Amino acid sequence: MRNEVQLIAYADRLGGDLPGLAEVLRTDLAGAFGGVHILPFFTPYDGADAGFDPVDHTAVDPRLGTWADVEEIARTHEIMVDLIVNHVSSDSAAFLDVREKGEASPHYPLFMTMSTVFPEGAREAELARIYRPRPGLPFTPYRLGGQLRFVWTTFTPQQIDIDIRSEQGHGYLLSILDAVAAAGVRLVRLDAVGYAVKTAGTSCFMTPETFDFISAFAALARERGIEVLVEVHSYYKRQVEIAERVDLVYDFALPPLVLHALYTGDGAALTRWLRERPRNAITVLDTHDGIGVIDVGPDQTVEPGEEPRPGLLTPAQIDELVEGIHRHSGDTSRLATGAAASNLDLYQVNCTFYDALGADDARYLAARVIQLLTPGVPQIYYMGALATGNDVTRLRRTGVGRDINRHVYERTEITAHTKRPVVRALLALCAWRNQLPAFDGDVDAVLDGSVLTLTRRGVAVPEAFARAEVDLASGAVALSWSGPAGSGSTDDLLATPPAV
Repeated sequence: MRNEVQLIAYADRLGGDLPGLAEVLRTDLAGAFGGVHILPFFTPYDGADAGFDPVDHTAVDPRLGTWADVEEIARTHEIMVDLIVNHVSSDSAAFLDVREKGEASPHYPLFMTMSTVFPEGAREAELARIYRPRPGLPFTPYRLGGQLRFVWTTFTPQQIDIDIRSEQGHGYLLSILDAVAAAGVRLVRLDAVGYAVKTAGTSCFMTPETFDFISAFAALARERGIEVLVEVHSYYKRQVEIAERVDLVYDFALPPLVLHALYTGDGAALTRWLRERPRNAITVLDTHDGIGVIDVGPDQTVEPGEEPRPGLLTPAQIDELVEGIHRHSGDTSRLATGAAASNLDLYQVNCTFYDALGADDARYLAARVIQLLTPGVPQIYYMGALATGNDVTRLRRTGVGRDINRHVYERTEITAHTKRPVVRALLALCAWRNQLPAFDGDVDAVLDGSVLTLTRRGVAVPEAFARAEVDLASGAVALSWSGPAGSGSTDDLLATPPAV
């Protein structure tokens, strides 16, 4: 995997389809991104959860293109795709057959019911112990072969959990791996993998059995030349533990810590995390989901009688952070979060990162500088790449909270955004990050009052370095660097973006 900035994008929302996305990457965004995480383009890409409920996970939705179009993008950009290991669509042919025939269907072992995990039934305490990202129990009543059954649905009633321990479940996942490998994909993201293994008597979330599955699946992926990124929102120490057993993890603690630091001018928690965090990480500030807060909070899986495990921020600081996002976004994020909209998640605030910083160009670029100098491979969400605010019009039309952060761009819109100084500066920062050989080493993070100084030095090219002095209170950034092509500095990113 190349150590270059990657884009996160829906093909239909940034280019219209896969060939359109390729064109945008090679024209308007040329040089800024060495790779792209293409969000689900499987059949259908516009289901109940924007592609995360595939009917056929091995087929490209023909409205977006073909596997040949994926291969074409892979010619110039590394590609990451989602491997949705936890569930499939309730409209999949296999589940429809199970609904009709029940246990007589050959596909019946692929899906999980309550009795799959609790064959003798479950007590109230066992059910209450199950961890779920949304209120209520993870079951939906369905008639299977005429018999009412409680089918396991961790997320929504339209997303039916699969039994990855079954022969059918194992074969299903291998078929997806083979399909993406054949298209030149070299990185997969295990979506919602923390919920994929259900074990009676546990929280059914990130258990030892989950770790065993991740290790075994990663080995199968590596046999096909594919690296594995694990997507788990959880207690920060658990992320460190996960990182020791996989190729890559997300640094989901970084976004709330950067916001907290820029809201308060206090970089203590951020600096602490920069020193403790795993290095084999994908760094993000924004994704297709909301801005997570559980990743910096106390451990939510503490059992009764156990000592509490505090987070990187206190509950009071997290409350202030959430209110800060709402305030900076003009309260538009409040319309899209929690009980105010569907897709209810207990641990996320739906808001673009640009609006979370009050559409302040200088502070927004300061946040991106922190991200780009943090060890790991940076990914920037397509709305963040174009520094766009909340899409309240779309939210009001669909009533889906996450849609506030899932704008559909017309081609002319993309070109217009790339002419804005903040976007030009961000794209220049990404190109600078890609070209300067100073980012293969660790980071030296020093906090002096409200000024956070981050320094990266090259390992393969020892004379190369990049240094950023970020005043968290004002948002001012002073950037300096040196490499084989020469040295430079700037203290006004909007006027004079860096160049190598």
